[in-house]
Amino acid sequence: MIKPDNYTRQMKTGGISSTPDLVQPQSKAADDKIWAGLLHLSFNFALGIANFGGIRTEFEPKELLWNDAIAKMAKVGMNMVVLDLGDAIRYDSHPEIAVRNAWTPERLREELGKIRKLGLEPIPLLNFSTGHDAWLGKYARMVSTESYYTVCKDLIQEVIDIFNVPRFFHLGMDEETAQNQLSVGFEHIIVRQKELWWGDFYTLIGEVLKNGSRPWVWSDYYWHNPEFFLKYMPKSVIQSNWYYDERFEEKIKEVKTYLDIERYGYDQIPTGSYHENNAKSILGTVQFCEKNIEDSRLLGFLQTFWKPITEEYRERILKGIELTGEAKKWYDINHK
Repeated sequence: MIKPDNYTRQMKTGGISSTPDLVQPQSKAADDKIWAGLLHLSFNFALGIANFGGIRTEFEPKELLWNDAIAKMAKVGMNMVVLDLGDAIRYDSHPEIAVRNAWTPERLREELGKIRKLGLEPIPLLNFSTGHDAWLGKYARMVSTESYYTVCKDLIQEVIDIFNVPRFFHLGMDEETAQNQLSVGFEHIIVRQKELWWGDFYTLIGEVLKNGSRPWVWSDYYWHNPEFFLKYMPKSVIQSNWYYDERFEEKIKEVKTYLDIERYGYDQIPTGSYHENNAKSILGTVQFCEKNIEDSRLLGFLQTFWKPITEEYRERILKGIELTGEAKKWYDINHK
């Protein structure tokens, strides 16, 4: 049980009136495993954004590659697209966040309809980690204030409405450490810790739950704070631990995390990538986690590319999708 007054206050602010160990996971909506890919409508999230030309000021995804990517996802048997929205949408609640030529909510709804017609389930992602929230503009420097909470709630509520109450809502929350921000030369560093981090976290997941979706986060908080994670992380929150190498040895911290959070009964969507020379990442992830995570808690898998949807990265993105299809074929063959 969490006792400090500020936890209770934040939880009530976020719409949760009970302690997190009483917030139960929603029932599984589908028997099929999730085979998801993460696409970035916004690219103002990366810790290493300077390596990609710095902060974006204009909507940049290329329509042809966007269409080709989602069509290929459907073709190889994937069934979910996680959309990193960030400042790529001109939200009705906060249009001041948007980059130039951002999609309107109406345009986003049209694209969601197109995605669904292909048999793919669209899921929103807004990353509220202070290491990945450049998309929030001026509000990224107002973290943990009433103004910040208001903006976060407004955006979550509006996005859930645009998506017509998605099954899941990915909140990011990865790499919020001083080391991560210092290593890439951030000029302005914000890192929440301990009660403040958890208080803000409950505000975010509370808003998601209150509006009918299930929260989903990256799991690397566990790498640095396993005791806090196990004490305070609700089972209602889907976990995506991530590991992008090709060696799956239990002594590796990131690999061991899959085993640890499985032992404590969390639902997982393990995550691989194809953003470097790591073509075996997603297949290795599927093979290791299929063997070591209880089937009922293994909701599926997520493939990441960590590249903008621009023609420069066409081959990388489409190849990453192809690799996910191959991993799915391996899984299907071994589960007949």
